Amino acid sequence: MLLATVGRMALTQQQTQKLHTTIEQRREALLSELREDVERVRRDRHEELAGAAPDAGDESVATLIADLDHAEVDRDLNELRDLEAARSRLAEGSYGVCADCGGDVGYERLKANPAAVRCIACQTRHEKTYGTVSGSSL
Repeated sequence: MLLATVGRMALTQQQTQKLHTTIEQRREALLSELREDVERVRRDRHEELAGAAPDAGDESVATLIADLDHAEVDRDLNELRDLEAARSRLAEGSYGVCADCGGDVGYERLKANPAAVRCIACQTRHEKTYGTVSGSSL
């Protein structure tokens, strides 16, 4: 049964099933994207992008393209890990419970981000305290 208890409220069976379906569909899409990305990275070798005798400009463009490809794969892998963790929380019955306060993450938030682990208030506090992963340290 996929009923997740959330603080004082519980996600309904219908809400839980919709979120489960969303997670599974996104997971499958990510796996497909990752397969394509890995194949593209293997196919588009750095040396081939820059040419046989690259100049500094060609070399920097090829390096940028390779870095962007790797960043895309990293982003997709991180999202896949987050979705796998959400699947585990669904299975154990803790899906939708805020990791910080134990309260309700909220159905609307989970619809927007099915892998969310914090309610909006705790996520805001977390970001103010620790910054965001993509935030600049300057």
